[in-house]
Amino acid sequence: MVISVPRLVIAAPSSGSGKTTVATGLMAAFASRGLAVSPHKVGPDYIDPGYHALATGRVGRNLDAYLCGAELVAPLFGHGARGCDLAVVEGVMGLYDGAAGEGELASTAHVAKLLRAPVVLVVDASSQSRSVAALVHGFASWDPEVRVAGVILNKVGSVRHEGMLREALDESGVPVLGVLRRAPQVETPSRHLGLVPVAERRVEAVEAVAAMASQVREGCDLGALLALARSAPALSGAAWDAAEVVGVSPPPPLPVPVTGGSAPRPPYRPERPRPQTPDGLKIVALAGGPAFTFSYAEHTELLSAAGAEVVTFDPLRDERLPEGTGGLVIGGGFPEVFAPELSANETLRTAVAALAESGAPVAAECAGLLYLSRELDGQPMCGVIDAKARMDERLTLGYRDAVAVSDSVLAVAGTRMRGHEFHRTVVEPGAGAAPAWGVRAPRKRVEGFVQHGVHASYLHTHWASEPGVARRFVERCLPS
Repeated sequence: MVISVPRLVIAAPSSGSGKTTVATGLMAAFASRGLAVSPHKVGPDYIDPGYHALATGRVGRNLDAYLCGAELVAPLFGHGARGCDLAVVEGVMGLYDGAAGEGELASTAHVAKLLRAPVVLVVDASSQSRSVAALVHGFASWDPEVRVAGVILNKVGSVRHEGMLREALDESGVPVLGVLRRAPQVETPSRHLGLVPVAERRVEAVEAVAAMASQVREGCDLGALLALARSAPALSGAAWDAAEVVGVSPPPPLPVPVTGGSAPRPPYRPERPRPQTPDGLKIVALAGGPAFTFSYAEHTELLSAAGAEVVTFDPLRDERLPEGTGGLVIGGGFPEVFAPELSANETLRTAVAALAESGAPVAAECAGLLYLSRELDGQPMCGVIDAKARMDERLTLGYRDAVAVSDSVLAVAGTRMRGHEFHRTVVEPGAGAAPAWGVRAPRKRVEGFVQHGVHASYLHTHWASEPGVARRFVERCLPS
């Protein structure tokens, strides 16, 4: 089997060069021409895929060679891009920046090589002229396996400035495929953890994406970019399939060692009949809304393939969990921004605590951990975990190698997984819970909480790397 989808990787020399503007603008511009565009993001980022989804009408997906393993990048790409006319992959940081201390692993260049995709380099040209040629030449020649096939010049000041840049790049051998002027209307607001998610500013986000599309249409050669995407060769292998990797019976043994994000979406419906657990249909409630925007699409698909019906609810507005809830998943987001509103919804907080007390499985990551704590910045939360959470000035950020140190609803002790931390909060634990993970770096420590059916942790993990997590969780869900 082969994966044959035209594709481009949008990269840059460094963060802040305009990758998100160009990638999102390209997605929206091509989608407006009637193409089915598959949006992807390199790395663990949850926020950019929300803008990608707005631009394309399709769920934004992540390609992370660290979290999932290099061997899953192409299959996950094929799964997301199935049936599409074009895929646009937004890179992360600078083109060659990967996991700290791991060489090229999880860098944009690494993913581009795994996808055999041409790279378009977005360069912030605001403070340079002839030097742009040396910069582009350096990036294009650094790794012969990375095909830097075009450049888009961003933040160009004038017609004269553009002429100087083009003249310099004529000698580089890398064609200029677009020139974008400064455009404040395409800028998106940021705060302590990056861009403000789409769910918090949908009207403004729609306007910003439309402005990005307009700027890209006016400044880029869409025909040449599409031809470049179509030059990407086919990839050997099959697309990832949630139903196949979860399996029905018997489940593969745990642990399985590991070697190697969005807008609202409907529940996953696999093409084959969905397996049912012995106890019948299981309802898994998934926290959503503006406070809980971080969730990988594959998690929902794996839960559904394992026999659950995934129902999204909004802890800011819904006073009850979905009818028949037998398990609860609370991903990442910004509960610290909405702490007063979450606290005010006492009816739902009580329902969450009661579900956890019943022994139903509850999986919480980062924001979910804060929500399950006794309080967040002095505001009462669900009180499932004896801990206090508060904002902190220090940013905790980075990939983590982890091992489960306690049996839980997600994994047996000894299961190795890779994760990612990204937060400006700290949790001061009380008593009564076992740790969830042992983490080796940047310092050796234990992290998270396991008690009864609750697994709560700062660590964001990608379940495609360990499909048994979803199967194990659903098996422990209460029947509806």
